[in-house]
Amino acid sequence: MTPWDAEAVPAVASASASAAPTTGAASGVLLLGAREVPLGGLRAMQVHRTLPQRELPTVGAWCFLDRFGPQATVMRVEPHPHIGLQTVTWPLVGELRHRDTVGSDVIVRRGSLDLMTSGAGIAHSEYSLGDDPVPLDALQLWVALPESRRHGPPAFEQHDELPVVTLGAGAEATVVMGSFAGTTSPASVYTPIVGAEVRLDAGVRVRLPLERAWEHGLVGVSGAVRVHLDGQDAVDVAPQQLLYVPTGAAAAEVTADEPVTLFLLGGEPFESDIVMWWNFVGRSHEEIVDAREAWEADSDRFGQVVGHGSERVPAPPLPTVRLTRRRRRT
Repeated sequence: MTPWDAEAVPAVASASASAAPTTGAASGVLLLGAREVPLGGLRAMQVHRTLPQRELPTVGAWCFLDRFGPQATVMRVEPHPHIGLQTVTWPLVGELRHRDTVGSDVIVRRGSLDLMTSGAGIAHSEYSLGDDPVPLDALQLWVALPESRRHGPPAFEQHDELPVVTLGAGAEATVVMGSFAGTTSPASVYTPIVGAEVRLDAGVRVRLPLERAWEHGLVGVSGAVRVHLDGQDAVDVAPQQLLYVPTGAAAAEVTADEPVTLFLLGGEPFESDIVMWWNFVGRSHEEIVDAREAWEADSDRFGQVVGHGSERVPAPPLPTVRLTRRRRRT
C-alpha cells in the first residue's frame, strides 16, 4: 500500500541496519524486532517494519511487512507503482479506499482482504475516508512473485469472506492467503504459502500445525504470547516482533495469558534471491532501473489510476552503488 522508503532498507552492497536477533541464532530460530521508518510524505504516520531484515530478507515468498497504526490520521497515498510482487492489505481498524490501474475502486475494511498482483507493472492509490483524522491500524505485506508470474498482467481481487479454522477451545485462525490447518484461502497465490491471523483467548494453549518443508514467521499483533518449539527453549513474542522458524518444524505450541492476535506467515523457501528497491521487486539492477525510468516517463507500462489525474508519487533517486540481491544471513 504505502510507498516504501528506499532509504530505510537499501538493497545495495553495503548492509542496512536492522534489529539484531535476540534468541536461538545457533538453531536458526530468530526473534526479530520491528523498526520505525519514515515513509516520504507520510512521515506523520507511525509505521513499523518487520520485513525485510538484514538477517532475514524473506520468509517463504513474503518479502515485506509494515504495520501502520494504531493511530488517528489522514492517509493520502497518491498513485505509485509496483513490479514483481503482490500487495496484501489486512486492516485491523478503520477503512481505506483503494484505486488502481486495472479499474478497481473499492473500500477495504476489517475482515476483508485487498490483494493486488502487479505482474510486470501496476499503480494504485490508498486514501482514508473523509477529510479528518480517523482511527487506522493495518498490516501491509508483499509477496514476491516467482519467475512464472512476475512478467504477467496486473490483477486485483477483494475477498470479503475468508475461511476460519477452529484450532481448539478459545482459538481460531482466519486463512488469509494460501493454506493452513487443512484449509485454503480463495485468494490467488503463485508459490506454496501461508498467511493467517490467529486469535487466542486468555489462558489458551494451542498447537499450530506447520509444514515441515516450509519456513515460518510468527508476528505479534496484540498481546504477548509464549511459543514452544520442539527442542527449543520457550520464546516470548510481543507485538511488533517476529519469531522466525526455519524449515523442519512440524508445529508450534503457543500459550496466551491474555487475549492475543498473531499473524502467521510462511511458505516454501523462495526460488531465488531478489533485488528490492522502493516499490519494486526484481532480479537485477537493470530491471529496477528500467522500471524506475518507465514510471518517471509516465509510460503505459503502469497505466492510469482510476479517478486520478496527474498526481503521483515521484520515484526517489537511485543509490550511487549498484543494487544487489538480498541474501539471508541466517
